Amino acid sequence: MAMTDVTVRGAGIFGLSIAWACARRGAKVRLIDPFGPGAGASGGVVGALAPHVPENWNAKKAFQLDSLLMAEPFWHDVQATGGLSPGYGRTGRLQPINDDRALELARQRAGTARDLWRGLATWQVRKISDVGPWTPPSATGLVIHDTLSARMHPRQACAALVAALGTMGIPIETDAPDRGPVIHATGAAGLTSLGAELGKPIGNAVKGQAALLRFDAADAPQLFVDGLHLIPHADGTLAIGSTSERDFTDPTGTDAALGVLIERALTALPILHGAPVIERWAGLRPRARSRAPMLGPWPDRRGHFIANGGFKIGFGMAPKVAQVMADLVLDNRDGIPTDFRVEASM
Repeated sequence: MAMTDVTVRGAGIFGLSIAWACARRGAKVRLIDPFGPGAGASGGVVGALAPHVPENWNAKKAFQLDSLLMAEPFWHDVQATGGLSPGYGRTGRLQPINDDRALELARQRAGTARDLWRGLATWQVRKISDVGPWTPPSATGLVIHDTLSARMHPRQACAALVAALGTMGIPIETDAPDRGPVIHATGAAGLTSLGAELGKPIGNAVKGQAALLRFDAADAPQLFVDGLHLIPHADGTLAIGSTSERDFTDPTGTDAALGVLIERALTALPILHGAPVIERWAGLRPRARSRAPMLGPWPDRRGHFIANGGFKIGFGMAPKVAQVMADLVLDNRDGIPTDFRVEASM
């Protein structure tokens, strides 16, 4: 039987993951990106794979749960094939509980998590004294500990996928003609192009700034404090992120907003004082109007498909996005939730 040709345009986390899923099913994949792998938002530093709160359940949260549970075997296979670590670790997450109202909510969510997460992960209220030395300050002495959250290093993850694809004979080409169905995973620029073709805005780029510190917390949980993600990476660095800026003039420049972010992190976690900032990063993240990933056929463009709108949750959604896009393009099986369709953002 002849192999199916598939073209993937865009080598960010969605494009790389979809190319991997298609190749694993025997497709002959052409992967194209004029700027190289991880050139956009996927080349960042944060890598928080964290769930939405377990309440007001909907298709987006269910999809995300499936994807976060798929992540460990997904990244294990990528590493085993290509030989490079993506920096993945299901290390959990801690959040402070600062007042009685927050405590009440946390306890309610512990109950809903037991049902919604199917016993595969937990959301618990715990004493700081029972957690260990790596904890956020908490006015009540209590924290939320969820065991579903994971971390990865975005650049290492992209490099791991590139290596795995390379062992399968799939390079990243800077320019080439399309072969077979075409999947457009082209990030913020792709949202703009699609909106122009459709004659209406369907999403926008949101600038994010983040920092990387030299601070070794090894396999400690990630922290979510005062709206900040603090992510200990396996390589002895710690990421702080991120801003969300809809108005900006310099899409990749860092400025005083990042300085404020770093100061907030030092205030929230004084143990970080003295840790050198080794990188400041900024980039544009694609946000669809629906606020969910945008997946499915390109309207009125036969044989073309969209995989975009990862925004802040692209790495966490990638395993499931790759699965459903491969299902759709290779097997004509449509498992895309209604809220994820391109039409949901039109």
